[in-house]
Amino acid sequence: MASTSDIRNGLCIVYNNDTFKIIEFQHVKPGKGPAFVRTKLKSLTSGKVIDNTFSAGHKIEEVRVETRKYQYLYSEGDTFHFMNTVDYDQITLEKEVLDAPDLLKEGEVVTVIVRAEDELPLAVEMPLSVILEVTHTEPGVKGNTATNATKPATVETGARVNVPLFINEGDKIKITTEKGQYQERIKS
Repeated sequence: MASTSDIRNGLCIVYNNDTFKIIEFQHVKPGKGPAFVRTKLKSLTSGKVIDNTFSAGHKIEEVRVETRKYQYLYSEGDTFHFMNTVDYDQITLEKEVLDAPDLLKEGEVVTVIVRAEDELPLAVEMPLSVILEVTHTEPGVKGNTATNATKPATVETGARVNVPLFINEGDKIKITTEKGQYQERIKS
């Protein structure tokens, strides 16, 4: 059993008969009253994010997890297939377990969080950013650059991202996986 002083980003805990991963936390010590920890928890089974507050010293049940590198192979509907980069074992995961399934390109290496006691895959962590090619976008209109103007673009995985007007079809762009936003153009 751990306590609230052991809370950190990425820690997996059991809460309300479900397994959660701590995304954000903040220790709060008000001038009046006891200290507490404000957390943002993501369910590893449903993907739902909830806010929760633990009082200081509250006991929490920690889940022992391991991380393994897997390569994304292909998808069939809502099922995604991955291969372990060490022993070449293949696993299939449902779309709900993935953070940004629309940004996954075949061959991409991701980190899979596995519960140590029963080898059950709990979550998939994407790299911080991915580089994808723009397959379709409308040409930018000249003179429409008074502010940070953007236009929709479709990338090779089928995801839609807002990009600056100077991005054209065939350009490679870097996209953050956390928010699915354009970061920069990659020079070839």
